[in-house]
Amino acid sequence: MEERDVGVAAAPGSSSAGLGVGAVGAAAEAVAGVAAMQEEVGIRREGPEPDPDEPPKKRVKIPEGESGKLEERLYSVLCCTVCLDLPKASVYQCTNGHLMCAGCFIHLLADSRLKEEQATCPNCRCEISKNLCCRNLAVEKAVSELPTECTFCLKQFPRSSLERHQKEECQDRVTQCKYKRIGCPWQGPFHELPAHESECSHPTKTGTELMGILGEMDQNHRRDMQLYNSIFSLLCYEKIGFTGYKAEVQFRPYRTDDFITRLYYETPRFTVLNQTWVLKARVNDSERNPNLSCKRTLSFQLILKSKVNSALECSFLLLKGPYDDVRIKPVIHHHSFSNDTNETDYVPLPISDSVECNKLLAAKNINLRLFIFQVQK
Repeated sequence: MEERDVGVAAAPGSSSAGLGVGAVGAAAEAVAGVAAMQEEVGIRREGPEPDPDEPPKKRVKIPEGESGKLEERLYSVLCCTVCLDLPKASVYQCTNGHLMCAGCFIHLLADSRLKEEQATCPNCRCEISKNLCCRNLAVEKAVSELPTECTFCLKQFPRSSLERHQKEECQDRVTQCKYKRIGCPWQGPFHELPAHESECSHPTKTGTELMGILGEMDQNHRRDMQLYNSIFSLLCYEKIGFTGYKAEVQFRPYRTDDFITRLYYETPRFTVLNQTWVLKARVNDSERNPNLSCKRTLSFQLILKSKVNSALECSFLLLKGPYDDVRIKPVIHHHSFSNDTNETDYVPLPISDSVECNKLLAAKNINLRLFIFQVQK
């Protein structure tokens, strides 16, 4: 194709003086194309300026697995399979790795004992027991580092340091006036305590008012000391017997022969004070379905199996075994044993709450220590 040569004015000495219109036009189109591309890329990067009157756009749904913080995703992975909450203490796992907090694990074992069934994992239905399940220390450490909210100041803290913060450091923790012992009922946030104590009227009470308060305190103190004084008095008796250092009484689970069987515990025969004895225990006073009750208790009775020539006046109490962690508050009981009255009434085992009862029920056997004091006539 014949190219038309059209003269183009150029400055003297310019290098483009000899160029044709076709070359200049192609260069101009290339430059314009690059500018258009840059402008388009800039608009795509920066986007249009937001209109202040425009309603906010809906948030785009993020695919599952990318949403939320790491902590929020860990909650669903590390939570207990029973209560669906993060464990607060020990963490147990079944043979397939499903996690259970200590409270739920003990509750499952106690329920299985009451129903005479094998305890199973709620997720995979594999058998669980104290021998088959083990603690997961890695999960316990991971959970202790997860953040949680202080119930007083609503700030986030690692779970491992939350208890210390709430007891010693939090300025919003609930505290009581230092004059509580002389009757001040105030309680409130810790940061308001100095202001209250500077205005508290109880330090200015008269001697008569203080004597009345001290009288109530002495009465409570005497009630607390009565148990210890009674035990000290019993230790002065001539004949004292207790189960041996390595042979504490062992309650073993059995079932009644009724149509609806009931769980009860009984110890093998043991010898104390040259007499043969047996201990029996029952759950919720032989309630028909104790597994349906949230409140669980144990009661026991002491039975004399030997024949005696005369009445045997005794005081007795049960304490926890040397290797058990159950909390038992000692209570002294009295009974006069004879051939006709060789069994005591069922008396409550003095444990603090249903959690402690579940610990005993979850165990294979219940190991306690019995003390018997023979009253001299």
